[in-house]
Amino acid sequence: MSERTAIFLDFDGTYADGGVVPRGHVAAVRAARAAGHMVLLCTGRPKSMLSDHVLEAGFDGIVGAAGGYVEVADEVLLDTRFPAELAAAVLRVMDRYDVAYMLEAPEAVYGPPGVDRRLRAVLAGHFVDAPGGGGPRDILANLEMPDDLSGARFGKVTFFDSPVPSAVLAEEIGEGVALIASSIHGLGESAGEFYLPGVNKAGGMAAVAERFGLERRQLIAFGDGLNDVEMLRYAGIGVAIEGSHPDVVAAADRIAAGPEREGLLEAFNALGLT
Repeated sequence: MSERTAIFLDFDGTYADGGVVPRGHVAAVRAARAAGHMVLLCTGRPKSMLSDHVLEAGFDGIVGAAGGYVEVADEVLLDTRFPAELAAAVLRVMDRYDVAYMLEAPEAVYGPPGVDRRLRAVLAGHFVDAPGGGGPRDILANLEMPDDLSGARFGKVTFFDSPVPSAVLAEEIGEGVALIASSIHGLGESAGEFYLPGVNKAGGMAAVAERFGLERRQLIAFGDGLNDVEMLRYAGIGVAIEGSHPDVVAAADRIAAGPEREGLLEAFNALGLT
């Protein structure tokens, strides 16, 4: 890559393995930035769920909440939240079925009292609480559990442990929300994410490109989940992580090894980013 590019990295399953960032990936990000490229996290997580160890490598910006929030060099380019009536409908349905849920916003993550115990039980089998950060501890660090959530303003909803299929929840909430399966493999229809239709990671990438005068050919994206499909298609070069869902692989131009093998190191070198 002889010209400046913007590199967008999904977090869970791409940059991190079980919530833990490999040292090789930290080195790859630093090397790419030293070579003059921009590197941004492009994650389904909100800003409030990105702890210090996640950001240790140093990033030029964040595309969070799966494209609903974009911040570069302390400048907020996008901050999309659920309209009040739709937010109230989400809370009614979630509470009716006693679903474990998190309302995700840049400043904090909100949930009903006691949901931390349920979430930790679900997440413990998929993430590791490692020394220095990672795992459920990171995800729940900024969780607030007020008695009244009616005033919470949020951009995305992540839910687990639903006693009814996610499609039933979506139908009862009604128009205005879109549903995607959980990025945590193996949780089935008891978990997922609700977001606003039209909000995706590609939109966040477009906001960054417009702000910095970049063309799509100058954008490179790495991802492994279904919420990465749009960004892989939008990028000049889309890189799927080995073992991703077939739809993710089909949207990509290249394949990279997973974070358990520090795959970004080899991929960055192959693309001339370091």
